[in-house]
Amino acid sequence: MTTKKIIVGYDLSTEARAAASWALDEAARTGAPVEFFYAWEWPTWAPAASMIPAPNVWPDGEMERSLHGGLEEAVSAAKLSHPGVHTTISIVHAPAALTLIDRSAEASVVVLGSRGHHAIAALGSLTVAVSAHAHCPVIVVRGVPAPDAPVVVGVDDSDCARLALEFAIAQAAARSVPLRVIRGGTFAAGLVEERPSVAEQIIQQQSDAVRELLAEWHQKYPDVQATATYLAEHPADALTEAAAGAQLVVVGSRGRGALRGMLLGSVSQHLLHRSPCTVAVVREIPQA
Repeated sequence: MTTKKIIVGYDLSTEARAAASWALDEAARTGAPVEFFYAWEWPTWAPAASMIPAPNVWPDGEMERSLHGGLEEAVSAAKLSHPGVHTTISIVHAPAALTLIDRSAEASVVVLGSRGHHAIAALGSLTVAVSAHAHCPVIVVRGVPAPDAPVVVGVDDSDCARLALEFAIAQAAARSVPLRVIRGGTFAAGLVEERPSVAEQIIQQQSDAVRELLAEWHQKYPDVQATATYLAEHPADALTEAAAGAQLVVVGSRGRGALRGMLLGSVSQHLLHRSPCTVAVVREIPQA
């Protein structure tokens, strides 16, 4: 585990508090500091008929003081709940997504709530943009899972999937929970009914490939109880079902089937919107 800082997008919402709790727990395990991040990203305004861009409307002193107070309360609460974790506050007057992407190069993970308000609208364009471009894993916190629930990871033949597996098995080891490695895929229409033996052979081959991929990490994490499964259904559906009993589901930012130019794959986007548990999207893993 790296000790680079953990950045949590914090907008004072309930979802942001859940994200902060996840980030603080992770920091307590890894020894990383936590940065509470907020971006003032105010829209421009102008009369409807005007073609002249209007200046940004910046917050006044009262709003600034209110925000600082809310962030300071969050840091004070963190010192009580996680006294060993070093915390800082960062407030910027800049686009949230671009700033988070830039700062992710110095972070171990970026953590966002499943929804928010103001600049950190965590399930929308900001989350998609940061997940697609961040230089570290992006965590979107959802649900309240049991601490002994497994970590689930979706894999295929892509480089991003291998990074996702690396991150997932490290998370399972750190939490002392089982790891479920899942690969999904659909058959051509009618294949199962018309040629069941061929379908069974494909399932066996794919299952063996997943187990071989997992075996590469067994020596490094021998204590992790891991299972590898191939499911004959769309990967997004297979992972969403598996996530119902998990504490974390991990995917790469782009899979083997991602369309050219599609920076965030369909499976990742599906899970960000529908997963019942916290989602980790992995594009890069920072070096210690």
